Amino acid sequence: MNIGWFALAALVAGLAHASPARSVEPEPTSRAAIDQTAALRDSQAVLGSQPADYTLLDREGRPVRLSSYRGKPLLVSFIYTGCFTVCPTSTRLLNDAVTVLQDRFGASQFNVVSVGFNQPADSPQALKAFAAQNRIIQPNWEFLSPHASIVPALTRDFGFSYMATAAGFDHLLQLTILDGNGRIVRQVYGDRLSAAQLGEPLKQLLAGAPLAEDAGLSGFVDRVRILCSVYDPATGTYRVDYGLAIMVAGGITFALAMAWFFLLEWRAQRRSRRRDTAHEPTRLPA
Repeated sequence: MNIGWFALAALVAGLAHASPARSVEPEPTSRAAIDQTAALRDSQAVLGSQPADYTLLDREGRPVRLSSYRGKPLLVSFIYTGCFTVCPTSTRLLNDAVTVLQDRFGASQFNVVSVGFNQPADSPQALKAFAAQNRIIQPNWEFLSPHASIVPALTRDFGFSYMATAAGFDHLLQLTILDGNGRIVRQVYGDRLSAAQLGEPLKQLLAGAPLAEDAGLSGFVDRVRILCSVYDPATGTYRVDYGLAIMVAGGITFALAMAWFFLLEWRAQRRSRRRDTAHEPTRLPA
């Protein structure tokens, strides 16, 4: 056996296991999580109600009152800019749905708002960067930043549940639909929002017809945990957990090194057998 390659593989294995140990902070033995039944109940409880007329800031830092959106249907989502997985993905999928709905109804017929609930991190500048990174350029879509003091009341009025955990945020994946009078008429759940889900209630609202009973209540409320971020309760912000990335990279490196090692060993043994066969004396028949 090639001792040098064995030593290299052992060294890589040691690094793969040793590096993350210094990078990953110990996690609590138990983690808080949203009660999904209670979250769904609170979400449905606000149907028919009208959120208060809060004032938020748009991406340029200008004040915007929720009442300024009355007169047209409004779609409202809650996001946080420190999310690297679910929020960007669900926002891009909502963008696809909004594009289809604009082609069907016209961009001037309804509005869309995304609210950054992680304050003060979700500033107007952070939301502007988030929108640009996800290529949201719809003329009827704004990203709004509430003051930290109104976030609890604002999210409660919309029936939106969230909870900071050691690993990120648990939050309800929810899109709220308001009618032209600013009343909440529908909650749509899940991270795979589509034009089909939103088109029918939007059509009814634009036609002035009462919304049919929501047959999609059997839809799901999914718990979201951002695995590659660590919540720092001291600062109220998130940072990337590089320990997980190092662990994954180290594991892949170790696996590749071991595969390369066994390939070289197999080739060496094969060459050795060929040499032994070539040097065997030729036996003449008796």
